[in-house]
Amino acid sequence: MLPDCTAPWRNPRVVAVLLLVFLSGAIAGALVMRTTVFASNRKSPPVWTEGGKDISLQRLKKELDLTPAQAEQVETVLDDFMRYYHTLQSQMDEVRANGKDRLFRILREDQRRKFEQMLEGMQARKAR
Repeated sequence: MLPDCTAPWRNPRVVAVLLLVFLSGAIAGALVMRTTVFASNRKSPPVWTEGGKDISLQRLKKELDLTPAQAEQVETVLDDFMRYYHTLQSQMDEVRANGKDRLFRILREDQRRKFEQMLEGMQARKAR
């Protein structure tokens, strides 16, 4: 009797085990990426918001022992940063709205409703 000369990788059990190992690794990698890398990229908004600027400036003055001239310069930098940040934020809002409008022009009514639901789901996850 001749030995079976089929390649081991053609065995369905071997293929199933390899597929299971590959999928397990992919899932584990995705979970690690989601909990470490993506979580660390979610940065909080800058400290220098409308109400926070005065608190931050006072804290910087106190902890760094700023001279009046330095404090004035730091305040100018914080004001410039706030203006720049708000300008960028409004530009991003405009880009989002423009993209959404363009997508709505392409989609049918039922697709628009589904798309709105998807956006709501994304916003709910982002709020967590």
